[in-house]
Amino acid sequence: MLEGKNIEFKRQYTDDIKYAVLAFANTEGGTLYIGINDDGSVEGVENPDAVMLQVMNMIRDTIRPDITVAVDCNTELMENKHVVVLIIQRGVARPYYLANKGIRPAGVYVRQGASSVPASETAILQMIKESSGDVYEEARSLNQNLTFKEAEAYFAKKHLQFGDVQKRTLQLISADGTYSNLGMLLSDQCISIIKLAVFEGSKKTVFHDRKELSGSLFKQLEDAYAYINQFNYTRSEFPGLERVDTRDYPPEAVREALLNAVIHREYGIGGPTLISIFDDRIEFVTIGGLVKGLSLADIKLGVSMLRNKNLANVFYRLHLIEAYGTGLLKIDECYADCAVKPQLLATDNAFKIVLPNINFAAKLVKNYSLADESKTASKKEERYQIVLELARKNSLVTRSMIEKALHVSTSTAVLVLKKMLQLGLLKKYGEGRNVSYSLAC
Repeated sequence: MLEGKNIEFKRQYTDDIKYAVLAFANTEGGTLYIGINDDGSVEGVENPDAVMLQVMNMIRDTIRPDITVAVDCNTELMENKHVVVLIIQRGVARPYYLANKGIRPAGVYVRQGASSVPASETAILQMIKESSGDVYEEARSLNQNLTFKEAEAYFAKKHLQFGDVQKRTLQLISADGTYSNLGMLLSDQCISIIKLAVFEGSKKTVFHDRKELSGSLFKQLEDAYAYINQFNYTRSEFPGLERVDTRDYPPEAVREALLNAVIHREYGIGGPTLISIFDDRIEFVTIGGLVKGLSLADIKLGVSMLRNKNLANVFYRLHLIEAYGTGLLKIDECYADCAVKPQLLATDNAFKIVLPNINFAAKLVKNYSLADESKTASKKEERYQIVLELARKNSLVTRSMIEKALHVSTSTAVLVLKKMLQLGLLKKYGEGRNVSYSLAC
């Protein structure tokens, strides 16, 4: 016999045997002989039973997840000498790793020729994918040294238990006893973050403030909501004897948009969740487009296909969500009586929810009223005023009517209409050649 990819010789028991066991389990399996020299000559062991006990105890204590069921340890008589033989099968829960090193190159070994060498990060990720499938939240977390102080506090606030039994039931701990990526996302060591920024005006030109949130997804949710709430101002009016207060953004709409961003994002793709606050809107941009098979029209009807089923289940049990697929419908309901409406946009790799500022739109309509003409109005504002006056005189107006009233080209009229729709000054009716417009309020 010669040493090779599936055969390893050891003259006697040493702690280094664990590297060969690990490498065989992570590659194609193999046989380890204790009591044979590197040149293949038989040395034998004096007390094979004691050696077998040492080997199995070492494997049980140092390698994770447990690989003992895939290791057959016995003795063979070779040249009248006892040799301990370990037959290691290729594991089904790869990557196997050293408990004190974790799932990283220093703790994961593979077989290359007759040597056991550290695995590359690419190889480790590939093993995780092969053993866990393509579902990110179910795959084994690269970090197994997780703590759950923030999650425990959140569960306690909800008067719910959060021990090992619950972690297994909720899929934070996998069947092999290791933490899943879901566990990582809810742990204090969560690697995904939320970035928030406040801009001056309606463009990303001047920063007013910014913040980066980390920690458990529970903490990020609460911190993000609290941060947005600082900029969710209240407008007070006295249409009669009673004061009427209106928030810039309906709190429930903000809450649902946040939950949507956290529950439905693609955590397997690097990059933060982005929340941008402007004078006239808030944008929630989530990495990961629509789940395959769904369209924006389906989403608006309330159809839901969960990318992160286990994460959604955790939130459901905590009563953070009531039923799957209702979040976006609730957002629309919050704006039911408003001239401006939320927008949903999607690309192959991103999803955006835009919540318009209710008070900002109302203020614009008031400012653009012809009863409050301003001598210093800009050319753009003058055009808006002309269109508004035209719409007041006619129940419905068309693009051609606006072209004549403004004495502009078709493309300029289209731009004016597009902006007035975004500002909530006009409402659009019909499609194609039958499109017409009316005052929004």
